[in-house]
Amino acid sequence: MQPKYVIGLDFGTNSVRTLVVRVHDGFEAGTSVFEYPHGDAGILLDSTDPNLARQHPADYLQGAEVSVRAALEDARRNDPDFAPEQVIGIGVDTTGSTPLPVDENGVPLAFHERFQSNLNAMAWLWKDHTSTEEAVTITETAARMRPQYLAKCGNSYSSEWFWAKVWHCLNADPDVFEAAYTWVECADWIPAVLTGNDHPSRVLRGVCAAGHKALYNPQWGGLPDKEFLSALHPKLAQLRDRLYDVAYTSDHPAGRLTAEWAAKLGLPAGIPVAVGAFDAHLGGVGAGIKPGTLVKIVGTSCCDMMVVPNTEPLADIPGTTGIVDGSILPGYFGIELGQSAFGDIYNWFVNYIEPGGPDLGSHEALTVKAQQLQPGQSGLLALDWNNGNRSILGDQRLVGLLVGQTLHTTPEEIYRALIEATCFGSLVIMNQLEKYGVRIQDVIACGGVAEKNPLVMQILADVSGRTIRLARSSQTCALGAAIAGAVVAGKEAGGYATFEEAQAAMCGLKDVAYEPNPQAQAVYRELFALYKDLHDAFGTREWQGNLHHVMKRLIDIRNAVRQNA
Repeated sequence: MQPKYVIGLDFGTNSVRTLVVRVHDGFEAGTSVFEYPHGDAGILLDSTDPNLARQHPADYLQGAEVSVRAALEDARRNDPDFAPEQVIGIGVDTTGSTPLPVDENGVPLAFHERFQSNLNAMAWLWKDHTSTEEAVTITETAARMRPQYLAKCGNSYSSEWFWAKVWHCLNADPDVFEAAYTWVECADWIPAVLTGNDHPSRVLRGVCAAGHKALYNPQWGGLPDKEFLSALHPKLAQLRDRLYDVAYTSDHPAGRLTAEWAAKLGLPAGIPVAVGAFDAHLGGVGAGIKPGTLVKIVGTSCCDMMVVPNTEPLADIPGTTGIVDGSILPGYFGIELGQSAFGDIYNWFVNYIEPGGPDLGSHEALTVKAQQLQPGQSGLLALDWNNGNRSILGDQRLVGLLVGQTLHTTPEEIYRALIEATCFGSLVIMNQLEKYGVRIQDVIACGGVAEKNPLVMQILADVSGRTIRLARSSQTCALGAAIAGAVVAGKEAGGYATFEEAQAAMCGLKDVAYEPNPQAQAVYRELFALYKDLHDAFGTREWQGNLHHVMKRLIDIRNAVRQNA
């Protein structure tokens, strides 16, 4: 029998990646990346508002066409058994929450001549933070009227999420809001377009985006009720009638590839396309997530995910960005937390501060020098909030901090302190999960930083006291999307009946493992206690204490480490 293949389409922040995967063993036969042409590395910015980040939906469509065709050609070169006719399923992941205003026919307003240059008519990228005030009001109103809403999203609604962005559009640009018949998440819109189901009445909405970003939960009838939305703004309540009542897991097909799109992509018509989900969540699938396994997608930001069987009791965990039934794996509660900046903090230091110039101040040069330092040797301690705090504080108005610098502080010492801060932030998340009964047995990391920077992974192991393993695939998000494609194809077509079956065949781990160093762990235990003092003092209202000891203790730790070196 000829082998079967599936395609994963991974729509990221700056590009779209297509991955062609062999179904029976997960071999990645072909891949291609298309960089979005609009804006700055695909992001539409506004020099007057640093919080604004949008994307042009035309980039998604062009990216799908170009990258799929190139990936098919790559698969032909790499696998003599491959032919496009053997592709049996397609999965899609995107960033999120990235909602898009569309007209009554499902056409993005950005495609209308009237709005072609209007940033508010574009896709509102996940990292857009223009709706901070709306998010605060949503949180306050829900705390007063519907506390159950907040309980499922970590007790705080984010400016990165659906309702805050839609409401901000209403406040900032009523013309766009009035012209939009409805709003569709990018994760839902792309599968709908590929299957010809982009009319608002036919779009199947994914529970991943709905549950984690739009306060959807079957316990209260789906989306937030109209009384609550009216308390925010009456027009939001009216919009609810033009949204949806039911959301679906990614083992459901959004439809089948149309003849038009089949011709564009170079594939047979009729291939099933899975209901879309977020990149990080399908990245968890591609990394091999299962109960007891924490998956960390470590890139410019960091997303932490776990699953718990939906037959088991699960507490509401403060600080999550959602606990949603079926959002990662059908049949399991998906738990998401994360850090709003991880590698982006290192990028800030290298690209904005430019320590030592382009050669001495590169990531590679700083990593080599930082690797020679011992934990605590610099006397520095940082907070990893350069882009706010997503988990567990849920406060986008928090900012970064560096404590302990002297006239002798070097760039590599700061660079290492920033790495340590991101790892301390990760430990806060791990501790929160276990505090509420979600036991972490294994940690699997994936993403650009995990792949490229062993120093970060070793410090993460030392800080957390846990072994860190790496997912076999360097493209776990696209692989997870491909796995969704294999599941919607079904066994009869050569796919799988469940995500678990597909993962068992298509996922794996690299041979490398980062083991915690006991000596380093002991020092980091002391530094983490000081980090937690800063974390609670600057990040919470409840903290009561005195920070007089922090600088002094950093000096003591620094002197002890240097004396023993």
